Amino acid sequence: MSTKKRATPGIEMRHRRGCPAGADQEAACRCQPTYRAWAFDARAGKKVRRSFPTLAAAKAWRSDAVGDVRRGKLRAVAPVTLRQAADAWLAGAKDGQIRNRSGDIYKPSALRGYEQALEQRILTPLGGRRLHEIARVDVQDLADRLLAKGLDPSTIRNALMPLRAIFRRALARGEVAVNPTTGLELPAVRGRRDRIVAPEQAAKLLDALPESERALWATAFYAGLRLGELRALRFEDVDLASGVLRVERSWDQEAGPVKPKSRAGRRTVPIPAALRELLVEHKLRTGRRDGLIFGRSSAEPFSPSTASDRAGKAWEAANARAKKEHRNETLEPITLHEARHTFASLMIAAGVNAKALSSYLGHSSISITFDRYGHLMPGNEDEAAALLDAYLERANTAARLAQIESAASASE
Repeated sequence: MSTKKRATPGIEMRHRRGCPAGADQEAACRCQPTYRAWAFDARAGKKVRRSFPTLAAAKAWRSDAVGDVRRGKLRAVAPVTLRQAADAWLAGAKDGQIRNRSGDIYKPSALRGYEQALEQRILTPLGGRRLHEIARVDVQDLADRLLAKGLDPSTIRNALMPLRAIFRRALARGEVAVNPTTGLELPAVRGRRDRIVAPEQAAKLLDALPESERALWATAFYAGLRLGELRALRFEDVDLASGVLRVERSWDQEAGPVKPKSRAGRRTVPIPAALRELLVEHKLRTGRRDGLIFGRSSAEPFSPSTASDRAGKAWEAANARAKKEHRNETLEPITLHEARHTFASLMIAAGVNAKALSSYLGHSSISITFDRYGHLMPGNEDEAAALLDAYLERANTAARLAQIESAASASE
C-alpha cells in the first residue's frame, strides 16, 4: 500500500478511522481505503460526490459524470437518508406521481406492503444511512441476516422490493451512481403449485354450498376473477344476454373500489352456461338490479373470511352426510384463489389457447401465463413425442411420393 495519497484530479482517497495515513500523508496505510470522486455542477454551485471501493471505479464514474453534469443528466442534490428517500417515494407513489415499471399507479395494497416491509425489515438497519453511501455489500449483508433469522426466501425478496424501487428511481434521477440492489445473491424461491380440482369435483363443491353462496364460488371457478375483483363486481358489469362480464375494477380493503391490478386487469371474460344459470338465479334471489352482485348490500362488499367460513361449514356438513350414508366421497375445501387456478386449468383442458387465457386471467403478459400454467398445457412429454413422430411420418411420406413421381417422370 502506498504511503502517500495520489493526486488524481477530482478524486480523494479516504482512509478508515484510526488509519495512520489518515492524519499523516507520509504514514503507511493500514486500512482498505475508499475513493471519493466529484464533478462540479455549475447550475447548483455544488459538487456531485460519490464514493467507490476502488480508484478505477472512481475514475470511470468521474469520466462519465463530468459530461453528464454538463448535459444536465446528473445534478447535485442535497444528501438524504434512506428514511427520507423512502418517505418521499411513498408520498409520490400514493399520489400517483411515481408509477411502477409498467407505468401504472401502485395499488394501495401494494403500497401498504411496501410500507410494512420498510418499517419491519429495512429502515431500522439502513434508514439513517445516506442514500449514496449504501453499497451493495450493505444490502447483501441485510439479506443474509434475514435469511439467518429463518425468514422464507420469498419474504426476503418481497422485503427488498421497495428498496429496489427507491434506488431505481434515485439512479434514474442521478441521485446515486450505482444501484446497490442489483447483483445480489438471494436464496431461491421454490414456489408450490396451487391446488386445482377436476370439473366433476368443482361441480360437487358448488352443489354442496347453500344456494346463496353458489354464484360467488361459480364465478371464481368458471370466470377466474381475483378476490378483489369478485368483491367489486357489479350487476352492470355483467351482460347475460351477450354472455360476457367486464372486469372494470377491484376492491381494496381500505381504499374501497380501485382500478384493476394492471391495464390488462381491465378485461372481458366469457360466461359459460353453467355460470350464467347461477348468476340469473342469484339476481332473482337478491332482487337487485344494480350495485355489488355478491355484497352484503348493493354498496358494501362481502367479507372474504365470512364467505370462506360458510363454504367450509357446508363442505364439512356434506362430508358428514356422506360418511353417515357410507358413501366414499370426501370434499376437500378450496379457497377462492385456488378456484381461480382451477378456472385456468379448465380453460386449458377445454383447448383455449394461451393468448386468450392470458387475457381472460388479466395477466400483463403471456409469459406469466406460461410460467404459472405451462405444466398444465398440452404438448409435454409423450404428447410432444407423438406430435413430432406424426410430423416426421408426414415428411417422410411426402419425400417418398416425390421420389415415386420423379422416377415415373424419368421412365416416360
